Amino acid sequence: MARRPAAFAAALVLLVEAVGLVVIHGILATFVDGQSMSLDGLDPAATAAGTWAAGAATGLFLAGCALVSLLAGIRDRAPGRPGRALLIAAAVVHGVLGAVAVGPVGWTAFAALMVGMGAALAVPVLYGKRAAEGRGTAPEALSA
Repeated sequence: MARRPAAFAAALVLLVEAVGLVVIHGILATFVDGQSMSLDGLDPAATAAGTWAAGAATGLFLAGCALVSLLAGIRDRAPGRPGRALLIAAAVVHGVLGAVAVGPVGWTAFAALMVGMGAALAVPVLYGKRAAEGRGTAPEALSA
């Protein structure tokens, strides 16, 4: 079926996005540190360290999502409840950021974020029916 390739593709998209965000945050931190920029009197070193920390946290979050998708594809089973929650949280974040990014950044950023949202939602949605059938809540069992 198409579940395994979709899970592997989702893992790849999320991993590329994780690496890209860490690199972008690194570039931003380097510029902040090099230009001695501050936000309302904050120490530029603290601002640069915060930017690095935000990049690392975002990268770890998306790498975790990629790992959940990869394991779902390898096992050909739905992720557990924490894995589904992680992927759904990533999809919600992508959706909100996409809606916010349309105005200031443009439709290209929106499209890229929607690809990330689709990748994050692909695994819980594609593996959702199999998990429901395993619990005996298939539509045939409910209608009888």
